[in-house]
Amino acid sequence: MATTRVAAEAIGSYFESLTDPRDTRNRRHQFLDIVIIAVCAVVCGCDGPTAIRRWAVARADWLRGFLALPNGIPSRDCICNLLMALQPEAFQRCFRERIAHALVAEDGPKRLVAIDGKALRRSRDGARGLGPLHVVGAWATEHGIALGQVATEDKSNEITAIPVLLEQSERNKALVTIDAAGCQKDIARDIVAGGGDFVIAVKDNQPKLAQAIAAVVARHLDGELKAAGHRSHRTEARGHGRRDERFYWVARVPPDFAAQDEWPWIKAIGTAVRITTHSDGTQTDEVRYYTLSRFISGTRFGRAVRGHWGIEAMHWVLDVTFGEDQTRTRHRALANNLSWLRRFAVTLLKRYPEKDSIRGKMIRSLNSTAANSGWPPVAG
Repeated sequence: MATTRVAAEAIGSYFESLTDPRDTRNRRHQFLDIVIIAVCAVVCGCDGPTAIRRWAVARADWLRGFLALPNGIPSRDCICNLLMALQPEAFQRCFRERIAHALVAEDGPKRLVAIDGKALRRSRDGARGLGPLHVVGAWATEHGIALGQVATEDKSNEITAIPVLLEQSERNKALVTIDAAGCQKDIARDIVAGGGDFVIAVKDNQPKLAQAIAAVVARHLDGELKAAGHRSHRTEARGHGRRDERFYWVARVPPDFAAQDEWPWIKAIGTAVRITTHSDGTQTDEVRYYTLSRFISGTRFGRAVRGHWGIEAMHWVLDVTFGEDQTRTRHRALANNLSWLRRFAVTLLKRYPEKDSIRGKMIRSLNSTAANSGWPPVAG
């Protein structure tokens, strides 16, 4: 998807289909004005309604260049009440619908979509008996685009949130990667039923499946499966005082695969091995198993496995650059919507064409609004 320079006011077009949830009485500020202010402020690093209001007051002259602001800058309570009233799924759908057609229309192999969960650790509300809010998100790995998220009250509920997220997302022409927590029959079935494929990690939470895969790998190592179809890929990287060798192996599921009846969607088995040689000459290794719904190339499998790190990197950015783990927002809808605004901001900043860190791009955005000299580009 091409990256083009878009004016800040054009961000409002993302949300034109969104219904204003406020009471019709005493509306002093335009709905899209508040939404655009919130998006721009979060891109510049604001973490909540109070910071958004402060930023808007400081950038009032710049904002008046493209917003109506009939009654000046909205108050902190006005911004807060709107973000609490917005339905998170409807808020996300506006952006999701805008980019879905561009992603689906692209040629080439299926796009990589990583799904993973993250806790907002300081959103715990002891007075109401609520733990930290957990958010399960979908991330278009190769494009750096947040595709959606579903909030849950507990980490164990992430398993039930994934099917909801899949239902909201465009699975057709997608290769979905999920860690071992999402290795569930219903999830595998839903991905395939929606026209997608999956690469799902397997650990001891599915002991029978893990044992069946280990048996197939052992037969491969013993040479029994050399005649069967299998594909491989190898990479090597150096840095941080170590050398990493990665080996990827994909094999078709043999006819006597022990878990075939319970997991009919699995068509191939993947193994990822990483051997790390440290500066002192010592070596460590890691072996991971995966289930696949399609017999893909070793190269594509390797990209999928490594690409899943993209959503974890995005979570790191949210915590380190945006301070999400330290935010104390306890109202669930407000916390969910602010979390989505941060992911939206990461998407906009990642698609800024000039090479720089997310933090560097955030500072550029802040300086550009202060200098009244434009706005970062977004995906076009």
